[in-house]
Amino acid sequence: MNLTRALSVLPSAADLRSMTRNPRRDLLCGLTVAVVALPLALGFGVTSGLGAAAGLATAIVAGSLAALFGGSARQVSGPTGAMTVVLVPIVHRYGADGVLTVGLLAGVMLLALAFARAGAAMAYVPAPVIAGFTIGIACVIALQQVPNALGVPLPHGEQVAVVAARAVEEFGAAPQWPALLLALGSAALMLAGARWKPTVPFSLAAVAAATAVAEALHLHVTRIGELPASLPAPSLAFLDVSRVPSLLAPAAAVAALAALESLLSASVADAMRPGERHDPGKELFGQGIANLAAPLFGGVPATGAIARTAVNVRTGASSRLAALAHAVILAGIVALAAPLVGRIPLAALAGVLLATAVRMVETDAVRAMARATRGDALVLVLTAASTLALDLVRAVLIGLGVSVLLALRAAVRGARLTRAASDELPGLCNVTYHCTGPLLFAAAHRIRSTLAGINGVSRVDLRLSGLTAVDATGALALKDAVGDLRDRGIEVRITGVDHGHRRVLESLGVLPLPANPLPDRGAIPSAAGAPAP
Repeated sequence: MNLTRALSVLPSAADLRSMTRNPRRDLLCGLTVAVVALPLALGFGVTSGLGAAAGLATAIVAGSLAALFGGSARQVSGPTGAMTVVLVPIVHRYGADGVLTVGLLAGVMLLALAFARAGAAMAYVPAPVIAGFTIGIACVIALQQVPNALGVPLPHGEQVAVVAARAVEEFGAAPQWPALLLALGSAALMLAGARWKPTVPFSLAAVAAATAVAEALHLHVTRIGELPASLPAPSLAFLDVSRVPSLLAPAAAVAALAALESLLSASVADAMRPGERHDPGKELFGQGIANLAAPLFGGVPATGAIARTAVNVRTGASSRLAALAHAVILAGIVALAAPLVGRIPLAALAGVLLATAVRMVETDAVRAMARATRGDALVLVLTAASTLALDLVRAVLIGLGVSVLLALRAAVRGARLTRAASDELPGLCNVTYHCTGPLLFAAAHRIRSTLAGINGVSRVDLRLSGLTAVDATGALALKDAVGDLRDRGIEVRITGVDHGHRRVLESLGVLPLPANPLPDRGAIPSAAGAPAP
């Protein structure tokens, strides 16, 4: 890795200077985002299995570092629902120390992706995959909140649907109505408030109201519990080097999800502010630094957070100072109000996250994609179902795989070999075929079959001027078809070869290798040695 590439992912002087343009507005935006982020950080920390303190540590440490080193001026990072979905089974299998080690390893992997410039690959993820991924995450987040919303202890199990079903059974045996009413009330207030005034952070209002009601009525509901008034000293005590090999696979899944969600969130921020473009390499670098540091303070793996990023953009943030301020303000809240925050009922946080899950799904966009084509609808449904049944990374891979197969199917249909009007001469029958579209492996068999069916002619003119792409399989199929025609005594002339396709066809023997550069690109003699016209 050269020095230029290393420096390309570091913050530039212009990035840092931009933080001084409008500091007052950015600080106000940071305060608004912090108000929105507080209940989400607490809730996702609890849901992950490491506790509310871990969620706050992630929002503070990862949020500040990703803001400084990331590639989007308005991205806000921290614990997210998507990451929580991946972390729950890791907690069950490897414990809290395993999760911290996974976060550390994922940070290293994200740095490697940044230096490999892998961020550009995000542009190739189809929209139905992203939509299905979001729907699946929303469903999983909602199911994860069922035990806390019902006020029952978390049942054993890794599959969220099974855990939710067991929680409902326990609630049926011994109903905990105060918890359920607090959860439903918090969710209703947040959803109704979002419709009434979308710019007001009703999530914090819902949590505050639920806490006040629980305190005033002395309700017996589970609370967050004691929180530290400051971040712990950084430590690597959790790291057990002997366990690293067994944690590489979950770390790769966490890194893949962190990259995917962070780049997706940054793209959403770009779309909300036309003319702004994030740097995917810097964004992956910033997320790598953030995930390297967060475990040292007991934090869970972090990603760019779409909801918090959207709030940051909508409130008018102009630089990364707003995201940095949000992390600092959260640290101040923890330092000044830890005892008060510890009294928040878990059911209230569950209600906020249930409302968040509902708001994650953009129904109009989903309906539009589902109606676009059957293929898009299939990809969307498969990705969402795979997210529920399997895990997020495999769900995205399945969605991408099906999208590729559908694209190949479209390529097969787009590749055509059509016959033109033939010239009948005494004792000679000439036909002309036009090959159009991509001559790739998926279409090779059909093209070869069409040429093999040619009979009763003396010469075939094969015009390739309409060819848009060709690969080795397609070229070999064309070579076999031309050879078969020659063996049957039919002269073949290949014309109209584009310069970009000539090398493939020559290297695989479809065209003869010229002794000297050919001045005429239009007519090329075939492997049969027929003269060019």
